[in-house]
Amino acid sequence: MTQLHDLSSRGFASDNYSGVHPEILEAIGRANGAHQIAYGEDVYTERLQEVFARHFGEGTEAFPVFNGTGANVVGLQSMLPRWGAVICASTAHINSDEGGAPEKVAGIKLLTIDTPDGKLTPELIDQQAWGWGDEHRAQPLVVSITQTTELGTAYSVDEVRAIADHAHANGMALHMDGARLSNAAVALGVPFRAFTRDAGVDVLSFGGTKNGMMYGECIVVLNPEASAGLVYLRKLNMQLASKMRFISAQLIALLDGDLWLRNAGHANAMATKLRTALDAGIADGSIAGVSFSQPTQSNAVFAVLPPGVADRLREAFRFYDWNPATGEVRWMCGFDTEETDIDAFVAALTVELGSAHALASDLNTAPTPEPAAR
Repeated sequence: MTQLHDLSSRGFASDNYSGVHPEILEAIGRANGAHQIAYGEDVYTERLQEVFARHFGEGTEAFPVFNGTGANVVGLQSMLPRWGAVICASTAHINSDEGGAPEKVAGIKLLTIDTPDGKLTPELIDQQAWGWGDEHRAQPLVVSITQTTELGTAYSVDEVRAIADHAHANGMALHMDGARLSNAAVALGVPFRAFTRDAGVDVLSFGGTKNGMMYGECIVVLNPEASAGLVYLRKLNMQLASKMRFISAQLIALLDGDLWLRNAGHANAMATKLRTALDAGIADGSIAGVSFSQPTQSNAVFAVLPPGVADRLREAFRFYDWNPATGEVRWMCGFDTEETDIDAFVAALTVELGSAHALASDLNTAPTPEPAAR
């Protein structure tokens, strides 16, 4: 097949835009050939259970699925009766970026809470944690948090534990959307288990696609008492891969060694480099007009730009508006982001900000036109 894309093209829209890490491609190749039993009875999926147990503790169950939405929908379904509801941040992926799948596919009521940084707290959870026994209200039975959050912030170990303790004390289970769990582990400097199972998380969606895999995520059951029927729900929701060995092989390649750590560490470091370069430019006056809306704690930088700058900058570098009304944008780094990408982006942004500043100055100094004669 003829190559159709420019191999030098990289932007800051999403860590989903990246290609596949070479070690993942090699793992897929090694898993190929001959026959293996379909639908998860293969030796790779069996081995994967051991790999997840090493990271998250004995008794962990891993259920590979195709994608993150599938992991969240199926995982949450397994935690709830038909009348159950999920408390989550209004910015949560399950609420704002999954096309209504939790509601339409799983039939789950989402009880959302506005937060300044994408993070829930016990006090915020209490805004929706009420009405148990009231037949007129969907019953709050699960709290779902995202690590790292959709705003790039990370829950500390103590913050997760406080939420888990509060949820459990109120008869609710804790679900974690870990699409960027590896980035969180790097940011916190602790093993996966420290801020998941040991902190009280019951069921986890483990992300691989954003960290170098071709495709595939995994539902990880940390507390078997909080989940039921996954073996049936995965099939019912069209998330049971016949050739599951190729998802499992990717996850093994990611987690059996330190590839997850290297990839996530690099992505976080590139976001830090971007933020540091912009902070330096603001400090020395070479950059004007940009501000930051969130701390940079993982592989995302959230900034606010003057009108028109984002659209002009996107002619060279793709990225997304987060809130067009306020000029807030999101810049994401991935395992394949290079330092030269950061340098080129900062240089282009500096030029655009300078142009915007000059235009604003011209408008401010322009003479006021005389009123038209009557």
